[in-house]
Amino acid sequence: MLNEVLSALSPQVGGVFADGTLGGGGHSEAILRRIGEGGVLYGIDRDMAAIDAAAERLKAYPGFHAVHGNFHDVKTLLPGVKLDGGLLDLGVSSHQLDTPERGFSYHEDAPLDMRMDTTQGITAAEYVNTVSEEEFCRVLRAYGDEKWAVRIAQILMEKRAEKPLQTTRDLVAVVDAAIPKAVRRREEGHPARRTFQAVRIAVNDELSPLEDALADWVDMLLPGGRLCVITFHSVEDRIVKLAFRKMQNPCVCPPKAPVCVCGRKPLGRAVGGAVKAGEEELARNPRAHSAMLRVFEKKREDA
Repeated sequence: MLNEVLSALSPQVGGVFADGTLGGGGHSEAILRRIGEGGVLYGIDRDMAAIDAAAERLKAYPGFHAVHGNFHDVKTLLPGVKLDGGLLDLGVSSHQLDTPERGFSYHEDAPLDMRMDTTQGITAAEYVNTVSEEEFCRVLRAYGDEKWAVRIAQILMEKRAEKPLQTTRDLVAVVDAAIPKAVRRREEGHPARRTFQAVRIAVNDELSPLEDALADWVDMLLPGGRLCVITFHSVEDRIVKLAFRKMQNPCVCPPKAPVCVCGRKPLGRAVGGAVKAGEEELARNPRAHSAMLRVFEKKREDA
């Protein structure tokens, strides 16, 4: 959603921006072109492979600074920095999906890893071989909207009792055994996609810190600055939508109270609603089909 992001952020020469999910560096490069040599862009990513690849791609831009870390920790990673705009492109990157050995893809047989930062945390194999049946069922429902969560969790317990799951094919086999063939034939998309999504989110702890992280990013914006957030599934989008709504209207006074006494002031406003990728981009990039862009603008000083 490059054009939509650039339109929302409107980068100007000399601006200061941060891309909290650097990935392949496509969004960052487009912003760097707009802000010129006097501008600054911080590219943050948990994945050192992404950092290395983007640093090579963007080495011609003097204002680019690669930062290894999690965008949830932006205030620690960029202490004292004030931004004209920020971008968060949530979820797994195309590079991660297209690198089979990372274990994100259900189309390839590879070690079951799924860590965005391979230097820390447990692998997906360790997760699925130790998680309780009840917790796995909850994760499938909460992070994958999986209707067959109970059955998948039951089959997982049975399969790992026979032998530990080690590869992506092992996890796909769990889903195949749990969902009837007739249902799998009727479904659009791969039947394991929701399970892989849920496991990935759990392994990388993607959602529990998200609301607080969004508040931190907005706090770092200059007055009138904008934060763009791209999500790829309903759980993420719901968190972003509600977080933006809370920042726009933080008052917790009773609805019928004659005056506000809580003292909480709006931080800014959500700019429009969710924006979807256009037909041209969908034809070029089918992965953008589920992408949703939301934008928050920090309150201006004169507002």
